[in-house]
Amino acid sequence: MRRLLLFCLLLSIVTVCTARKRVPVILVAGQSNADGRVPLSELPNAYNSYQYCQWSYGSGDFETASGQFSPFSPRVAKPKIEASWGFDAVVYKKLEELWQKPFYVIKHTDGGTAIDTLCKRSTHRLYWSADTAFLNHTTSASHGGKSLLLAFERQIDDCLSTLSSQTSDIKCLIWHQGESDCEAPSNYYENLKAVIAHVRQHLVSITGRKRYAKLPVVCGTFAKGSRMRRQEVVDALHRLAEEDKHFYVVEAEGLSLQRDRLHFDAEGAQTLGQRVFGLMLKKKIVK
Repeated sequence: MRRLLLFCLLLSIVTVCTARKRVPVILVAGQSNADGRVPLSELPNAYNSYQYCQWSYGSGDFETASGQFSPFSPRVAKPKIEASWGFDAVVYKKLEELWQKPFYVIKHTDGGTAIDTLCKRSTHRLYWSADTAFLNHTTSASHGGKSLLLAFERQIDDCLSTLSSQTSDIKCLIWHQGESDCEAPSNYYENLKAVIAHVRQHLVSITGRKRYAKLPVVCGTFAKGSRMRRQEVVDALHRLAEEDKHFYVVEAEGLSLQRDRLHFDAEGAQTLGQRVFGLMLKKKIVK
């Protein structure tokens, strides 16, 4: 009996120690509003200093991620607008306030990119498509190919390898994309569903953790005044949320835009970030 109690005590200590070593990881992907298009000069003072957030940032063929992390500082890879930020900067600050400990962000975003390969205006003809035929005939966008999905997954692999001495705990994927699929909006439901399934299965495969088959996905919609908003794309997001209890939609219909009638302005980005974080708390994705 005494040995059994001692064993249970040791087991509980090991369990506690293992839990303490778990480091939160957030995945972020999408196009320009996820990448960030608000001038850095308009970043509210509350979000201009970060203590715990470490990130790995990749952007198609604009910037290849090495798998290494660095302290988060808002920027984008697109030439001439490097000093910009997006709604995710708000999410990271809120997570810092919540956790008060290091966490990691794996972000791959590229403005103007579509899922559907029928959308010929997709930046540099790069695509998020999970179509098997497409993936079989290309490679990662960060290594000369046309697949953003493969670039993102390769970045995830490299980053998790960097974190191998710790137990990574992937909390969710934050996704904002769809404007560039305005040429093929009727395909968006099947296309995004396939992308999400591909990412989830990839995570299960590389980690061996079956729970990632139900990885939470938090997806924002678009401002009503956006010139590239398509109702079919919005409807697809809500349909996915109805069918998949681990897929969540954050409304952005009433948020304000910049003069280009496409990208959130400082107020819109800040509000969307607060809503994304609020949903993550409400659904206990983070706590």
